Amino acid sequence: MTDPFPLVVFDLDGTLAETAGDLMGALNHVLSLDGLPPLPVDQARSLLGAGGRALIRRGFASAGRPLDENRLEDLFRRFLAFYEDHIADHSHLYPGVVAAMDRLEADGFAFAVCTNKLEGTAKRLLAALGVADRFKVICGQDTFAVSKPEPGALLGTIARAGGDPARCVMVGDSRTDIDTAKAARIPCVAVDFGYTDRPVATFEPDRVISHFDALADAVGSLVGTL
Repeated sequence: MTDPFPLVVFDLDGTLAETAGDLMGALNHVLSLDGLPPLPVDQARSLLGAGGRALIRRGFASAGRPLDENRLEDLFRRFLAFYEDHIADHSHLYPGVVAAMDRLEADGFAFAVCTNKLEGTAKRLLAALGVADRFKVICGQDTFAVSKPEPGALLGTIARAGGDPARCVMVGDSRTDIDTAKAARIPCVAVDFGYTDRPVATFEPDRVISHFDALADAVGSLVGTL
C-alpha cells in the first residue's frame, strides 16, 4: 500500500486572498441601511475572520448600536446579496499563491479549503479568482453542523477531500485557524499578513511565513515530521 496523499487545507479570507475591500464594502452597505457611518478598510484586521454575521455584529458594536437577531438575519441576507454582486471587484490572490500551489502539487500535495464563508460564496469567489478547480473540496460555515474553531469543520474537510489527518497541514491567518488546527491536532502554518488584530505568532502556530514563496518549505518541514 502507498501512503495517503498529503493535503494542505487553506483558510480563504486573509490567507489565500485579500478580500477586505469587498467584504468591508458589503458591510458598509448594510450599515448605511441603518443610518450608520462607513468603517474604513483598515479596520478589517480586527473585524474579519468569523463569517458575515459576526462581521455585521462587530460593525454595529463599533458604532455602539445594539442589534437584535431578527434584524441581523435581514441585514445578513442583504449583505450576501450585495457581496455576491461585488465579490471580486477588489479581491485578489496574494502574491505567490499559484506558484506555491504548483510547487506543492509537483511534490504530490492536494488542496482543500476550510473557511467561515458560506460554502457557495467561497466557491463563487475562488471561481472568480480562477483557482476553484485546484481544490478537492471547498467547505464553508454551512457545510457541516459546526464551523471553525470547532475541529469538526477541519476534520470534516479532510474527510471530504479523501485525506488523512496524519498527512495534513492547515494554513491560516488568524487565531481561529490556529485554534482549529490545534483542536484537530493538525500542524498549522500561519501567514502574518492576514486579518488578525494581534501578531499571529502570539497564537503559537507551528510555522509563520510572510510570503507564499516560503509556504512549500514550511509545509514540507511539517509533513516530514508527521
